[in-house]
Amino acid sequence: HVQLVESGGGSVQPGGSLRLSCVASGYTIRSGCLGWFRQTPGKEREGVAYITPADGMLYYVDSVKGRFTISRDNAKNTLDLQMVSLKPEDTAMYYCAARASRACTILPEYDYWGQGTQVTVS
Repeated sequence: HVQLVESGGGSVQPGGSLRLSCVASGYTIRSGCLGWFRQTPGKEREGVAYITPADGMLYYVDSVKGRFTISRDNAKNTLDLQMVSLKPEDTAMYYCAARASRACTILPEYDYWGQGTQVTVS
């Protein structure tokens, strides 16, 4: 049984920082793509960043480049998202996700999802 559990969300002022973490169980994170997504009420879930399984290549959407950093710890089986210089438009529910494939995508076409952690910037 695969389980992804996020933590680290909260409320911060604009310009502040947060670090989100995702712990995986029942799944080896280095075996597939890992991504962070976010969603606000009434909008579709959007990809924020992903990391590839083999070479650890990083991809970010333009709106977070230079401010967010995705990383993984294979030993701990965790995925993190460091967020700095947060803006009100970053407010959303953030989800970590895993895709059992080596073909990664920023689209929300992932196999396993966490329950989400809320980030509020105001």
